[in-house]
Amino acid sequence: MPTSNILILPGWQGSGPAHWQSRWEALHGDLRVEQHDWMRPLRGDWIARLEDVLLSQTGPSILVAHSLGCMLTAAWASHSRNTHLVVGALLVAPGDPETEMGQSNFPSFAPVPMQSLPFFSVVVASRDDPFTRFERARLFAQTWSSEFIDYGARGHINAESGLGDWPEGRALLERLSNGQAATQTKSN
Repeated sequence: MPTSNILILPGWQGSGPAHWQSRWEALHGDLRVEQHDWMRPLRGDWIARLEDVLLSQTGPSILVAHSLGCMLTAAWASHSRNTHLVVGALLVAPGDPETEMGQSNFPSFAPVPMQSLPFFSVVVASRDDPFTRFERARLFAQTWSSEFIDYGARGHINAESGLGDWPEGRALLERLSNGQAATQTKSN
């Protein structure tokens, strides 16, 4: 993989040891962006933490987000003056804070930022994700100017989906890190 920092952005409640994000940390040395409170996420706190970690890195970073981590990525990109620090994002199973479940568990993440991301990105969505309707995930991808991948019926694309080390996802990350993810050129 090229010389980019791979930053893992788990969603609400973090990613447990069987989650592909945690497995990637162990296998590949990717860096988890630890949040102060995984159970009661506050968008401003999570954005500030991501900004701090990005500013501490040497060289460009690629974000690997799952669920609410996807919303963090979009929210951070809509507020930060340092989006040039990110060269790409793999956005897997975006959690929707505007659903009933989202409003009760992470209301500070609504509304969803609906603008183009200033870096290459790929949204991977499942047709039977219990946290985001498939068409809503497709809308996020369109609005964020992300490549969209229909991953079939794989639940929330997490540990319960039986992905193990998720080599298909790692191949997507490899493509993204080589700048092959999007057909459009992004400018920061």
